[in-house]
Amino acid sequence: MQQLWHELETFLKTNNPEQLDDLNPPASSAQIHELEKLLGVTLPDDFKTCLMRHDGQRGGAEWLFEGYEFLSARKIGLEWSALRRLLDRGDLDEPLGKPDPAVRHAWWDPHWIPFAANGAGDNLCLDLAPTREGNHGQVISYSHEFPRRSVKAPDFSAWFKAFANRLCA
Repeated sequence: MQQLWHELETFLKTNNPEQLDDLNPPASSAQIHELEKLLGVTLPDDFKTCLMRHDGQRGGAEWLFEGYEFLSARKIGLEWSALRRLLDRGDLDEPLGKPDPAVRHAWWDPHWIPFAANGAGDNLCLDLAPTREGNHGQVISYSHEFPRRSVKAPDFSAWFKAFANRLCA
């Protein structure tokens, strides 16, 4: 993870310094612990390592993850809490289409941890409660509008590596 971040930062320094400057300083262990406490989960180590390099973006530049803002620990908590409130009110119980066999058949699950948001209600999430066909910590897409949930990568490291390779190629 550290090497991938180094390569990404080097690329951004030359090609998009505003985006590099928009990255927050590292999250502290205490911030990550508080986030885990709020979410009621233990975050995957690779994702915690990522947050300890950069705690998301400030939000003053182009979003880092191909149209998605890299969320800070604070914003992850806010995004998750908003979805949790909708779930608790019964607003997320609409009919679903055919599910991806690796993803739980639900409109939203509290074990889906948003780490990137497009500002319109869609997220990239860490799936910490996959089906037997899935992987703990797999990256999935969540749409507020469309019921199909799909796996983007088997874990955060694989997703981040693919993202960095596409961007830096």
